[in-house]
Amino acid sequence: MKVIGIMSGTSLDGLDLCCVEFSRTENRYSYCIHHTKTVEYSESWKEKLKNSISISSDKLLQLNVEFGEYIARQVNQFIEEFSIQNVDLISSHGHTVFHQPENKITYQIGCGNAIHLQTGIKTVADFRKQDVLLGGQGAPFVPIGDEFLFSDFDACINLGGFSNISFRENAQRIGFDICPVNIPLNQIAKLFGKEYDENGKLAQSGVFDDELFEKLNHLEYYKQEAPKSLGIEWYTSEFQTILSNFLKEKQITTVTEHIAKQISDVINAYNFGKILVTGGGAKNNYLVERINTKIKGTLSIPSEDIIDYKEALIFAFMGFLRVKGKVNVLKSVTGAKYNHSSGVVFKINMI
Repeated sequence: MKVIGIMSGTSLDGLDLCCVEFSRTENRYSYCIHHTKTVEYSESWKEKLKNSISISSDKLLQLNVEFGEYIARQVNQFIEEFSIQNVDLISSHGHTVFHQPENKITYQIGCGNAIHLQTGIKTVADFRKQDVLLGGQGAPFVPIGDEFLFSDFDACINLGGFSNISFRENAQRIGFDICPVNIPLNQIAKLFGKEYDENGKLAQSGVFDDELFEKLNHLEYYKQEAPKSLGIEWYTSEFQTILSNFLKEKQITTVTEHIAKQISDVINAYNFGKILVTGGGAKNNYLVERINTKIKGTLSIPSEDIIDYKEALIFAFMGFLRVKGKVNVLKSVTGAKYNHSSGVVFKINMI
């Protein structure tokens, strides 16, 4: 099955598209990435997505459709640009606006029906809501791909807007969000007139602050047991509130060290040997170096396609599993009542 997986992360880096072909031999799934592309958001779209959490309900519903139509245009251009033939499925994560699993709320914009109608291709979207209604965290979902596509590693860590990890424990896959990564780092970099902290150069030249470091490390979330997940609401009310009281030079260096500590603490707690690291943060050489100095295991940085498009690849895989009627969400990861196959399928039945 040839699937286009689509991911929009909380760090607003852009819209990731990944065309991948899946096959299954006995109990093993395999994949082949054919084409990838990241569409950078215009300033207008960045503002729309950033402010989506605070607009009125009717404006949000309108934005849901508008963003779905935007995704559809990008998919059509992607298919034309690479002359992609015979696409079986589009699988879209959408863009998260609200994520409050404790209140059974999670909402991703990017209307799946609009994507389907404007591309003419069967589409799967709205993956998280079902899990939350089943008592789960609605996140992280990437571990299903780690289980079937990247099982050669002791653990898989994604350094995106938030970092998350997955691994096997007691014969089942475990996963949870660790801490914010690119959301604060990109936000602080903008104070320096940069889009992001390239290779951690700003963090290297900044000032470490003990007080800020201690305040961040004592956030209540880090004491919670898994399953657990993070959302932008938590970041704004808990993390960002602390940051705002410190100079930008202290923020960038201290937050980078905080991220390295939280991630290395998890790695060391489980004595992982070989760890796959992906996401935009994997390109931050200084951050990776700081993690490396604190762990006994080995961080494995894969090819560029996997670094940049692993989440889009795995959401393509989730869509593939959904239309095959296979489990694509694990209760051991999210805390849901049972394993299930999530995602709403959009396909017109012509009469």
